[in-house]
Amino acid sequence: MSSSEDDSLVEDYYKKLKQEAEISGYHLNSDEEFTKELLSSILVNQQRYGYGACPCRLASGKNEEDLDLICPCDYRDPDLDEYGACYCGLYVSGEILRGEKKLRSIPERRPTLEERKENAGQFSDIGISASALPFPVWRCRVCGYLCARDEPPEVCPICKVGKERFERFL
Repeated sequence: MSSSEDDSLVEDYYKKLKQEAEISGYHLNSDEEFTKELLSSILVNQQRYGYGACPCRLASGKNEEDLDLICPCDYRDPDLDEYGACYCGLYVSGEILRGEKKLRSIPERRPTLEERKENAGQFSDIGISASALPFPVWRCRVCGYLCARDEPPEVCPICKVGKERFERFL
């Protein structure tokens, strides 16, 4: 692929993601050059692995091990709440965007693979009998959206990630 084709793909991705982010109440970093570099790296990971892993973390190449770091990663919202930006700086809060708050470094919050495996199904024992519910409850691991239905939605109505990013909550 030529450089101009790459630039065109990144530009199209930027426009689409910026629009989707704003509609969903999120903001992309206003440094357009920096943001497009991140998006270019996500596209490289998409080509390399078949999924758009965060470019600031080392992907394993195994989708099931990396679901938590497919952009937008599971850590975006907690990072935005606590630091005003996600780990890689692609998404920023309104305060950062308006210059009311300075962008600063963000510590890694992704648990190790062992910790992630250990915490899988962490919501299964919260004292409510799942058998008493007419439908299972699904939770989006990115934004926390909950829904009660037979299967998770194809796309999260809040943050727009795919159904593979949902976990059974109850």
